[in-house]
Amino acid sequence: MTMTKPFVMGIDIGGTNTVFGIVDARGHVVASDSIKTRKHTNFEDYIKELHEGAERLIKLNDAEGKIQGIGIGAPNANYFTGEILNPPNLPWGKVIPLAETVSKAFGGIPVAITNDANAAALGEMTYGAARGLKDFIMITLGTGVGSGIVVNGQLVYGHDGFAGELGHVIMKRNNGRVCGCGRTGCLEAYCSATGVARTAREFLEIRTEPSLLRNIALEDITSKDVYDAAMAGDMIAKEVFEYTGKILGEAIADMICFSSPQAIVLFGGLAKSGDLLLRPLQESLEANIFPAFKGKTQVILSELKESDAAVLGASALGWEAKYRYEAPTVPVVTENA
Repeated sequence: MTMTKPFVMGIDIGGTNTVFGIVDARGHVVASDSIKTRKHTNFEDYIKELHEGAERLIKLNDAEGKIQGIGIGAPNANYFTGEILNPPNLPWGKVIPLAETVSKAFGGIPVAITNDANAAALGEMTYGAARGLKDFIMITLGTGVGSGIVVNGQLVYGHDGFAGELGHVIMKRNNGRVCGCGRTGCLEAYCSATGVARTAREFLEIRTEPSLLRNIALEDITSKDVYDAAMAGDMIAKEVFEYTGKILGEAIADMICFSSPQAIVLFGGLAKSGDLLLRPLQESLEANIFPAFKGKTQVILSELKESDAAVLGASALGWEAKYRYEAPTVPVVTENA
């Protein structure tokens, strides 16, 4: 296969995996690959493996010299500064010069970054379930809980680039779980994949009923184990999803009060749990929503493959990085990224 047109690279840095892909101007992911994020405690080692993997993908797809820009979605990534600041699920320090380091590793290719959930929202708005929607909130349910807020067709960044951290609204004011961000009671500590596993461990420790999950060492239980057990009819596992859906429904009821979105789009591994999560979520949402908003906001699932939404969204930033680099005197309108 021969490529003659320019391309960009979209990179999605998650707490567990990093997915990267070559994307053409029509939004097609030509090829993609991934590396393990979590295994790298050293940022330089991580960048080295990312660069090697990306260069291998570029060579295999005859895209050498054709990558015009790189867009990256990452936890706590700041669009304005190009840095990751105090990421709760990455062990590389408090201030990580991501855009500068990646650009240098790739020979000066221009790089733009944003929050990983913002990147997913961009992808969903352009290619997925949020096509045609001008007001929606993307909730990513992965290792953590992220969000991308779109109002009047524009991503909300705030004055400092960090708006939209709905995963860190506090759901439990008293005796809440410690979150990776250092606070207690955050939504992320309950409704992420890791939060589901924590709930399962807590339930198993305080209850005595038999459970398929008791065949797994407590510290090894994952959200996938809980899902599999629930699908097999395990009552404790089912109650874990009831508990998780209830909290997420309460949180979404509050989010709707904030921006009156047309839809809440759920994305990520946990969103694939189907009715195990969605039924208690919808019941909780209906029980807690402000009356003026009843029946006005849909809760829908992402229509993109799990890797594609964030990669495609990040790739949109890659095109912007290219044009910003070529015309640095032209102001960049952040919200149209």
